[in-house]
Amino acid sequence: MSDFYELLGVPRNASSDEIKSAYRRLARELHPDANPDDATAHDRFKEVSQAYETLSDPEKRQRYDTFGAAGVGGAAGANPNDFFGSGGIGDIFETFFGAGFGGGGGARGGPARGSDAEAVLDLTFEEAVFGAEKEVRLRLPVVCSTCQGSGAADGSAPTTCSNCHGSGEVRRVRQSILGQMVTSSPCHTCGGMGTVIASPCLSCRGEGRRTEEQTEIVTVPPGIDHGQTLRSTGRGGAAPRGGPAGDLYLHARVRPHDRFERDGVEVHTELHVPMTQAALGAQCEVVTLDGTEEIALHAGTQTGAVVRLKGRGVPHTNGRGRGDMHVHIVVETPTQLTAETEALLRKLAEERGEAVSEPASGLFGRIKSYVRTASASSDRTTTAQTTTDSPS
Repeated sequence: MSDFYELLGVPRNASSDEIKSAYRRLARELHPDANPDDATAHDRFKEVSQAYETLSDPEKRQRYDTFGAAGVGGAAGANPNDFFGSGGIGDIFETFFGAGFGGGGGARGGPARGSDAEAVLDLTFEEAVFGAEKEVRLRLPVVCSTCQGSGAADGSAPTTCSNCHGSGEVRRVRQSILGQMVTSSPCHTCGGMGTVIASPCLSCRGEGRRTEEQTEIVTVPPGIDHGQTLRSTGRGGAAPRGGPAGDLYLHARVRPHDRFERDGVEVHTELHVPMTQAALGAQCEVVTLDGTEEIALHAGTQTGAVVRLKGRGVPHTNGRGRGDMHVHIVVETPTQLTAETEALLRKLAEERGEAVSEPASGLFGRIKSYVRTASASSDRTTTAQTTTDSPS
């Protein structure tokens, strides 16, 4: 069983709030619903839950801090006679003095686990929403292709360490008032590996791994958001001499979209409509994540009105449906008015009893009115010519 504090990623003096926050973060990441096909994530979720159950209870945490996992194992706490759990008092001394108390315990040596790797995963807005296959270039330790990770030269093989006899650790026995105590430390001859290499591989110098540029193909699940982290088990750095590889952590960096804005699984966008359509109603086209769709604009629509399109948002990461898209209506007021258009609007204002500014007067006003009229006339002439010249 791993150390509970290490499982949650908190220091031993962490407050209850820090422990709760760390657990919630890991629970979201490792929950079986989010990792349906990852048995490793399921196992880690159970371990993290057990660690939180212990450290969130002041009494259990005190026992764990004093006696380790044995202090909270089995029916610990239910009966003083059962305090040491199913492992017995030997497990307590193993926690303090290492495996081998009273001659028990197994070998703990062997290759260490490889280092974890991290990288930034750049995604477009659409890739984050719908998922994608992405290439990630990394420089990390990989298994040596010459010795296949053994660290030994061609024609040779690692041999069992004569100092620790393959256990990877050296034990020392001493007497105390409690009886015979056994302490252990990594074997200095083999460095805790349990084996020694007489003829190291020339390509990796006995490491069993080399640092190289790697291209990893990763599957981005639908619905990932900016700042979230993907964990790919066993795709981190290779371990020395055949040990288990580390994990790869990819931190998502999603580029903003010029049309859409995301809020969790909800998506927001704006639709600019002319004043006439907002006043009279119309069928308007709006661009969604799935393409262009038509929405009904009711007569009298005001700026700030929101049309909700169900199921047009971001997919839930658990695969159960999608969020919604919210279309925010912005009514546009015309700015370039021809003399005819201005006259129509003034007539409308008069019929509605609405006070408006007086038309421009004087030489400047007449020039401005003439320019607007000439421009409108030119536009109509061009349109007529285009219509006449178009093929039938």
